[in-house]
Amino acid sequence: MTDKFRWIIFLSLLFCFSLSGAEKRNFEEAVRDAVSRQLLLYPKSTLKDLYKNFFQDKFGPGHIISDTIQAGKYLRWELDSYEVCTGELSEPTGWEGNFIRVNLSVIKKGQIPYRVFFDAFLRSVNSVKPITIEEWKSEWISIEQIIHSMKLHLPNYEIERKEIKERLNRGEYVGHHSQIFEESYSPHYRIISREIFEKELLPLLER
Repeated sequence: MTDKFRWIIFLSLLFCFSLSGAEKRNFEEAVRDAVSRQLLLYPKSTLKDLYKNFFQDKFGPGHIISDTIQAGKYLRWELDSYEVCTGELSEPTGWEGNFIRVNLSVIKKGQIPYRVFFDAFLRSVNSVKPITIEEWKSEWISIEQIIHSMKLHLPNYEIERKEIKERLNRGEYVGHHSQIFEESYSPHYRIISREIFEKELLPLLER
């Protein structure tokens, strides 16, 4: 057993031990609910897609807004690149629901103006609570153990589990949808802070 592996195990145990009995139950229930919700909406999801959902809940949209101008150009390109956009108009991420995936169809249908949407998207970066890669590794290990216990028979489970582990060991936390997810659901959305979404965007959708 390498020192790095021992360190990851230690962090995982530390994360679990830091939770009280009630918190552990709440954490496990919340993770199970998040997984069940994802598979109900997108039954062809793989472990990669579940990982992406949970990592988005921790890191929000920050990893894709290093260049504001480029982010705007890419959003406009994506809006012009498709006609049909599947999926829910809005859905919470992960087990805490810190962020909301908002379907880009709300812009195409005129429910939310482009500038209002893009501004909310950019400001959502400030809603991210800093977390280290090592802390995220620890949390993901706990999440993956719960997923494993659910006996979901996800396709390519062991292969993707190994890939995610290797990426995290390299310090790479960003996840991507699986190919089967992309082909089956054609996802087009952006991650918005729950607070901003509920205060500014949801009222527009409810009009």
